[in-house]
Amino acid sequence: MRAQPANTELGNLINGTPELEVSGEHLNAELLRRFYVRHSFEPVWTTRQAQVNALVNAVFRADTQGLDPELFHANLLERREMLAPLDRELLLSDAFLSYADALARGAVPVELRKDDETLTPEPIDVAAVLDAAIGSSNPAVVIEALAPTTPTYQALRQALQMYRSGNIFSTDRLRKIVVNLERQRWLPRPLPKERVWVNVADERLIFYRADQPVFSTRVVVGEDVEGKQSPEFRTMIDASFFNPPWVIPSDIAKAEILPEISHDPNYLAQNKMVMLANGEVEQLPGPDAGLGLIMFDMPNRFEVYLHDTPDRYIFNRDNRRISHGCIRVQHPRELAALLTKQSINTINQEIAEGSTSRSNLPIPVPVFVVYQTAFLDTNGTLQFRPDFYNRDPEIWQLLHRRP
Repeated sequence: MRAQPANTELGNLINGTPELEVSGEHLNAELLRRFYVRHSFEPVWTTRQAQVNALVNAVFRADTQGLDPELFHANLLERREMLAPLDRELLLSDAFLSYADALARGAVPVELRKDDETLTPEPIDVAAVLDAAIGSSNPAVVIEALAPTTPTYQALRQALQMYRSGNIFSTDRLRKIVVNLERQRWLPRPLPKERVWVNVADERLIFYRADQPVFSTRVVVGEDVEGKQSPEFRTMIDASFFNPPWVIPSDIAKAEILPEISHDPNYLAQNKMVMLANGEVEQLPGPDAGLGLIMFDMPNRFEVYLHDTPDRYIFNRDNRRISHGCIRVQHPRELAALLTKQSINTINQEIAEGSTSRSNLPIPVPVFVVYQTAFLDTNGTLQFRPDFYNRDPEIWQLLHRRP
């Protein structure tokens, strides 16, 4: 049960004002409510000047994390002594809570992103973290510890400092660094030590075991056009399907299969397809089927899967953005062997039987489909990739727009 607010001036203001503002700056009433309920809706900062100074300085350093300090009222914080005491109290709390929240889950939270950008870490109670910071000897360290600690995040921060120093200057690279620091903040802390990692922007899949890369392969990803792009999400791989049939998604069937049938009555038979009772089209299993000989079962609302393909030549292309969103894997048998902890010979035997079969993984393995246009590769080198889905500019704008 939520604690009832004390009948204080601060409590009445937070709970009785639909839109909280200080000098035209919008405040996050929900975060403030969660923080002040821990303090009986009494002022916190009037007797904690050392903590205020440390946390204000942390906000001013937000640009070292690729975050615009103005997102956290930096300009107004510099003039905070000119504010009325209650306004100053609320401004300080909102700045610290908002900065903590941005480090913990990103300044562009999932509710502000596109429908196919769904990556987000587990929830963190930033009000509790700010309380812990207040009671520590170094409040800024406690807040800044909410940021990711991945090698890519650290490398991007270092690169950001280098690019801003003027040894090297490239506006495009600088923006990629800032945007991809944000994408790192959308990831869980810590990342699972065993995981399948698909970077759509790199058109590559990497399998990690004990947090180390043990397998890498090329992939085919969604086309550049809207509606066919591969989304950003995480789920679990539960099993491998051998000799899978392909139930063709209705939108693909309507756009591509049905017109072919209207022109050629033998189209279904020639392509080993059947029309199902519900109007869907299914392609029977076999070496020429659209899913190839292996599909990895990874339930998700996008109906995007990792799978084999009969078209092996496409992996020789530099531009492998030709799917409807699903991920075609160049070496699926090797991946299946790693996931099921079986030999490739065993995988080959399962396929050779010819019938559709499912092999459950001993333990489901997390899979991440990400879109990182700047990242650290397995050799520890910072890499940059073209933003072929044109997703970077919107994130850049949101990172530099006042709430």
